[in-house]
Amino acid sequence: MSRTFDDARRWARLGTALFTEAADLDDAGLDAPSTLPGWTRKHLVAHVAANADALGNLVHWASTGERTPMYSSPEERAAGIERGAGMPAGELTAWLRRSTDELAASTAALGDAQWQSPVVTAQGRTVPATELPWMRSREVCVHAVDLGTGPTFADLPGDFLAALCDDIVGKRAKEPGPALLLEANDTGATWELPGEGEPTVLAGPLHEITACLTGRKHALTAPGGGPIPALARWL
Repeated sequence: MSRTFDDARRWARLGTALFTEAADLDDAGLDAPSTLPGWTRKHLVAHVAANADALGNLVHWASTGERTPMYSSPEERAAGIERGAGMPAGELTAWLRRSTDELAASTAALGDAQWQSPVVTAQGRTVPATELPWMRSREVCVHAVDLGTGPTFADLPGDFLAALCDDIVGKRAKEPGPALLLEANDTGATWELPGEGEPTVLAGPLHEITACLTGRKHALTAPGGGPIPALARWL
């Protein structure tokens, strides 16, 4: 689907609320494993809080023209997550709320011309600042599911899921991998992923297609009921 700037801002607000509510746990709850291998829920909350701060750097860049990278280095990014993972629950969730509130306030203050300012993502892509709400919506919506405290892909808006599938297929199409034909049998949407061999047809609800493409747990099977071809890491 064709996502708009307003769509992305709406999804970012919804995902922020969903993630913040799902992360409202005590120390025992946040110390439990997330659904991401090797990460506790505290790691995940720290990652999302740090992402808000990092996107805030790009908002500052767009607002002032002063080059302000998301992170000073990959090592600094990883160290920040580890520090957050060691915080008490109250301190960690306070950081999450503070960082999300500050990001919301700074983005609300951007003017039309500032939203068009070019900034550079942590992956080295130069994009207009209008891409920042989409970047944030992916973080908060997908990681709300990764917390493993209740929300699933089925709880996310269908238009967000379709836009996310478009985004992931566009990225995966540039990299080696299996050929797939994905069919959302509840919406009629389809995605074709070019790759090696004859395309494997995978059919199921949109939320299962999205879970599969993001590398999360899903219920899709190859024709005949076998496992689907392995996909490389998405991000």
